[in-house]
Order: sequence, then structure tokens, then C-alpha cells
Amino acid sequence: MAESSAVDPNVSELEETIQELSAYRDRLRNDVLTLGQKLRLPKAKVEASIADHPELQRIDEILIQLQGQLA
Repeated sequence: MAESSAVDPNVSELEETIQELSAYRDRLRNDVLTLGQKLRLPKAKVEASIADHPELQRIDEILIQLQGQLA
């Protein structure tokens, strides 16, 4: 199931990728929160949308994999 590449990333590359992906995840989450506020949706509904957001779920999965590689 684990993908193998010809060149394994070094620690600094993994850390940089984790930082950039985390920043993207935070921006996306904030965008969803802002949109929910503009639409005056209940906070619980916005939080549910964030929890069910497929792109945010995928980003979290990738971050877990990258952190596992880093460890």
C-alpha cells in the first residue's frame, strides 16, 4: 500500500511539505468558516461541513502519512 519512489525525501523536505500542507489546510478551513459566517449558518452546521469536507479529510490523511515518514 505504501508508495515507493526512486528517491526518498530528506527530513527537511518532509518538514517543508508538512508545513506547506498544514498552512493550506488551515487556509481552506478558514475559508469554509468565513463562508459559513457570511451565510449566517449555525456554527454546528459549519463544523459538520468542515468535518465532512473531502479535501480536508484527504489533506489530514496525507499529513498523517508524511508525519509517519518523518518519525
